[in-house]
Amino acid sequence: MALNTRAIAANVLTLIAGKGKSLDTVLGKALDPVEDPRDRAFAQELVYGVLRWYWRLLAQLQSLLCRPLRERDRDIEMLLLIGLYQLQYLSTPTHAAVGATVDACVGIKKAWAKRLINGTLRNAVRRAPELDKLVMSSVAKRTAHLEWFVRALQRDWPRYWETMLAADNDYPPCSLRVNARRGSRDEYLQRLMVAGIGARATRYAEHGIRLDKPVPVGSLPGFEQGSVSIQDEAAQLAVDVLDLPDCARVLDACAAPGGKTAHILESPIRQLSVVAIDRFDHRIALLRDTMHRLGLSAVIHRTDAARVNDWWDGVPFERILIDAPCSGSGVIRRHPDIKIHRREEDIPRLVDQQIHLLNSLWLLLKPGGKLIYGTCSVLKAENDEVVSRFIAGGAGIRIDRIEAPWGVATACGRQIITGEEHMDGFYYARLIKE
Repeated sequence: MALNTRAIAANVLTLIAGKGKSLDTVLGKALDPVEDPRDRAFAQELVYGVLRWYWRLLAQLQSLLCRPLRERDRDIEMLLLIGLYQLQYLSTPTHAAVGATVDACVGIKKAWAKRLINGTLRNAVRRAPELDKLVMSSVAKRTAHLEWFVRALQRDWPRYWETMLAADNDYPPCSLRVNARRGSRDEYLQRLMVAGIGARATRYAEHGIRLDKPVPVGSLPGFEQGSVSIQDEAAQLAVDVLDLPDCARVLDACAAPGGKTAHILESPIRQLSVVAIDRFDHRIALLRDTMHRLGLSAVIHRTDAARVNDWWDGVPFERILIDAPCSGSGVIRRHPDIKIHRREEDIPRLVDQQIHLLNSLWLLLKPGGKLIYGTCSVLKAENDEVVSRFIAGGAGIRIDRIEAPWGVATACGRQIITGEEHMDGFYYARLIKE
């Protein structure tokens, strides 16, 4: 068991850190052959844990090695990080953590590295106080973030940056959205209690529930029948911000996997129609699956939403929701591979995409209609600065202030600070077309 789970985790981490693959695309496939739920959970814990603390663990490893490993031995490096993670963050006994990690060399077909891994990890045990002191030398190493990101948060959020960095390294909660068409939140909380699943109502989202601890989706009462969906509370607030009127025609411009589209359609507003768009086949498949499971209907297009001539029928929308492609800096705790993949130079490219979407889709909004610009980012460069730039570039655009008990008011919208009431970091701005 120990050999296989650690070898699987090392191979997954090699694809992510060495080949640039995303966690979402490689982990599930790698775990498919693993039948024992305990083995799956342990392998997942190793992958997420190493990614969460990657830059801190890597700094320690580099101080332990006499010379860097070759690129073709990135899997050995990942095994060493797995060993360090177990020694520092898990309750695995030292001898078991070292021995099982050494044995995992066979699982990645590099038995020659046993001596290297054994010596390095035992050296790490002996030098533990020194390694701890090493990573305390900078905020970036201590919190396992890249320097550019730490500087950006310190600049943008001088009051909150420390709590935001700490929240990135927390285990994220599992939050649910009750399908209001199938029952009330109180009724579903009762069903969870009967099933022995601890949960409580979320503070801000009307239909939200936060589980005391994550459970397999199959354990949730009525999940397959559409009674409930998994969605963070911050994302659930989008429908409140939309301020939906009766008979509205709504565009969800970056819709997959469909959580917000579904939430719009589950609302009690009469005679809503929704057009949902996403660019990629695999994401459209997720969107369709969501609609099917919940028994909902939307007009779905697989295309680039900004290429309006390819899909728009000329009928304007009363509401447009742009959940824009962004850095994902507000959801690092759910997607810790962002720490490895995201670079400072990515931000200007993302900003250009965000501005392009706003410019293209604003033309589709009915006069008096409202456009909501949202991101799962905490960087002002992608949020307030994008909205300010968009407003400065056109006429007839007015900010509609979001008055809410959640988040921090900004120049143009509201920012949910990562970890606030257990929520992801999220930004919303609401604009009216005059």
